[in-house]
Amino acid sequence: MSSPNRSWHELGTSGRNSYRVSETMVDMRRPQVATRTIELSAQPQNLLIDLARTALIVVDMQNDFCGEDGWVASMGIEFPAARAMVEPINQVAAALRNANVPVLWVNWGVRPDRANLLPSTQHPFNPHGSGPGLAGPRTTAQHSYNVLEKDGWGAELVSGLRREPGDIWIDKHRISGFWDTPLDSILRNLGVTTLIFAGINADHCVYATLMDANFHGYDTIMLEDCVATTSPDFCLAATLHNVRFCFGFTVTSSQLLEAVGAKSSD
Repeated sequence: MSSPNRSWHELGTSGRNSYRVSETMVDMRRPQVATRTIELSAQPQNLLIDLARTALIVVDMQNDFCGEDGWVASMGIEFPAARAMVEPINQVAAALRNANVPVLWVNWGVRPDRANLLPSTQHPFNPHGSGPGLAGPRTTAQHSYNVLEKDGWGAELVSGLRREPGDIWIDKHRISGFWDTPLDSILRNLGVTTLIFAGINADHCVYATLMDANFHGYDTIMLEDCVATTSPDFCLAATLHNVRFCFGFTVTSSQLLEAVGAKSSD
């Protein structure tokens, strides 16, 4: 049935979920992706995972939350812990990219007209109604922009983080990155089943997105030293406990880098 002279074209996500098509034929057989197993020292148990079915999710590492001139800083909240994660996240992202693992940035990026922002969503960001709130105007000595607005300065990655052309960007407008976003459909199109989480706040957006990932059927791993929060220390401790107890596993970036490096040298 096949013809050596048939001209084939690929439709879909190359190497992961695609057809081959010609003028007369559609080949619906998906690409077979070879398993690439690594062993991780993790809590509460060690893990074997398949890098071919894994993605890195980095949550909310953006100017308004982490930047020295950002919206959170304007409230007198110092967040050096977030800025200290820039290099560890860069190292993890680079190692995983080199292993052909997708890197996804999931950040607040709200509509300027706030048309899909419920009062309950806006309230935590403007509890007294007198602040700019989500998509509200803010002016500093260096920047004039709207808070956490899609494509604005506040929604950009904090200085020092390296986003590469092949990375995937997801705008969100809820605490969870899954609610009313294309995150789930993108991950399923990539053939991903295991998600590694980094970012801030560990006990808010990272945790909510990780829990939703668990509810959607993904396996979830939190990078202990690549998450941080402005909440009291016990909140981070409780988050790590709950991830290990109910929703997945935790590892350190050094443990992950060691495992990925060992696989790369095979």
